[in-house]
Formats: sequence, structure tokens, C-alpha cells
Amino acid sequence: MKKVLLTVLCTVSFGIAQAQTIPTVTKVPTVTPKETSFYEQIPVVNEVISFAKKHLSIRYRSGGTTTRGFDCSGFTRFCYSQFGISLPHSSAAQGTVGEAVDREAAQPGDLILFKGHDAGGNRIGHVGMITEVIGDQVKFIHSAWSGGVRYDYLRASYYQRRFMGIRRVAHLLAEK
Repeated sequence: MKKVLLTVLCTVSFGIAQAQTIPTVTKVPTVTPKETSFYEQIPVVNEVISFAKKHLSIRYRSGGTTTRGFDCSGFTRFCYSQFGISLPHSSAAQGTVGEAVDREAAQPGDLILFKGHDAGGNRIGHVGMITEVIGDQVKFIHSAWSGGVRYDYLRASYYQRRFMGIRRVAHLLAEK
């Protein structure tokens, strides 16, 4: 009796499996449009940043505009000039170029502006170039009195206290 029931059960199961054979539908993966990065929108921004990175550790030099030494505005001016953008040689004057951008809208290639040594003042005295923005982390490259051309983050209390604004000049690169 067990053999008969086992045979019937196997036969019925096999028959049901055969009867339920449905053509396989291949699931087509959903393709979502890739968000275009800022670098892809204006590819030369990546080139300017790559060029700036090649100058890491060059010493600070007051009034410096060459690879023998840079001051802050001399460095940003030097980097952008290699790509056809003429910036004035003072951080205060560079603070008037391009268009003002909210901190939350900062992008690589933007100029980042700070007060000078006097955190209580209201005059631009330092400038750098934003190289990376991840969430609320803003990384920039600049020529600092201590350390020469180097990276820093806006989150550092020294720079937070002195932060003055951001200027977008990348659109000037796109027009070239």
C-alpha cells in the first residue's frame, strides 16, 4: 500500500509540475538615469583641480605667483590662468568674480573665501579652490602661510570662524 501511495504521489507531483510549466519571463533591469556629476557637466573643472593638486607642498611666498612660491590668490590665479580664466591678484578682488553661491550649493572648482588673520573683521583676506564636496564636508586646496599649498576642510574651526563665502567661476571655464 505504501508503494502504491508513493508511486501515485510521485506521478501526480510530476504531472502538476509539467502542467504548470509557464514560459519564463526574463526580468528586464530598470535603468535609472545616472545623475550627471559636476565634473561631467564641465569637464575642465576636473582638469583645473588636477592641475592644482600637482602643486601640493609648494611653499608659501607673500605676493608669490609662480611655482617658486604662491600666496593664496596667486595660487588660484595661477591655476585658473592655465585654463584661460583671468583672476585678479588679491583675494578680496577674487571675491567679486563670478557669482555668489550658497555654502550648501558649493561644487568643486568654486572659489572659497575667508577673512584674513582677524576673525573679527569683515574683509576677505584668503582664498582657496574647492576640490571636493561630500555631504556637508567641503575640502579645498590653497596656499597657506603655514604649510604652503595644501588641503584643508571648511569644518575646521579656524576656517569656520573666518568663512566669508563661495564664488562660482566654473561657468567661465565652460564658456571657454
